[in-house]
Amino acid sequence: MSATRNSQPQPAERVGAAPKGPPQKGDEGPGFQQLFHAWLESHRASLVDSLRRLARQPIGSFFTCLVMAIALSLPMGLSLLLNNVERLAGSWQRAAQISLYLHMETGETEGQRLRDEIAGMLDVAEAEWINRERALAEFQQDSGLGQALKELPDNPLPGVILVTPAEIDRAKLEALRTRLAELPGVQQAQLDLVWVERLGAILKLGERFIFGLTLLLVLALLLVIGNTIRLHIENRRNEIEVIKLVGGTDGYVRRPFLYMGALYGVGAGLLSWLVLAYGLHWLNDAVTRLAGLYGSDFALTGVPVGDGFSLLLGAVLLGYIGAWLAVARHLSELAPR
Repeated sequence: MSATRNSQPQPAERVGAAPKGPPQKGDEGPGFQQLFHAWLESHRASLVDSLRRLARQPIGSFFTCLVMAIALSLPMGLSLLLNNVERLAGSWQRAAQISLYLHMETGETEGQRLRDEIAGMLDVAEAEWINRERALAEFQQDSGLGQALKELPDNPLPGVILVTPAEIDRAKLEALRTRLAELPGVQQAQLDLVWVERLGAILKLGERFIFGLTLLLVLALLLVIGNTIRLHIENRRNEIEVIKLVGGTDGYVRRPFLYMGALYGVGAGLLSWLVLAYGLHWLNDAVTRLAGLYGSDFALTGVPVGDGFSLLLGAVLLGYIGAWLAVARHLSELAPR
């Protein structure tokens, strides 16, 4: 009777239950490394799938990238041409130089000292001293009155200090001119404010035109990439519905199209860079020939590397944003029927 009682299971134990012990390692969820590897594998598969789908339609993909490249090239090309024109003019600051005419008795030493004092001011970018002899030589060369000026008994021109301001602003330039006119040794301070105002108006007009054109072309690019991605979505509608039917998330469905938009941006950015480089090189031949007729060695500069990478990054962002907007708009319509 005692043996029978001992052979029966205890009340605290369940017949057939596994023995109690510490949890096994296999019972834990996937670790961070596994999750990260799965995330990378999912992105790699989406990128490869997007590349394959674009490669299946090489002509259509190329022309989409070409349309985007042309739209990107217009504002960047105008900006580069504006920079080259600015370099041709010397600089916009030099166009607003203040001419300080010194007293006739001012010598070389005093003129150099005054130039150094002016160059150290905060509102001054550069100061150049021109003595009386150099001023007379330059006037003889530029005016064509060399023989007539040689008949004069004395040099009628005073020493001049050309002051280049650090910033083009009417109020600041007027304040700087007044301060320079009060310096000892300065007989007259001259500034062409009308030219400065015209120059500022031209600059603002050019900047606003380029900014407005950039906005319009950015909107056009978003429409182009959005319409292209929409066509890809329609071609894969049945596939997407099946993916969502078996539990695919919106992020999983969206990812290949985002990569596709970014790839369109990469192709458009590279094509735009090439178009700008070739266009400036082609235009540079005519520019150098024209500049040579005027005795100048001016030549157009190419696309700076920094601007080229900025163009490429901007194209990728536009492609990504356009694809995201297109997918976000149509994702709610892709529910399984």
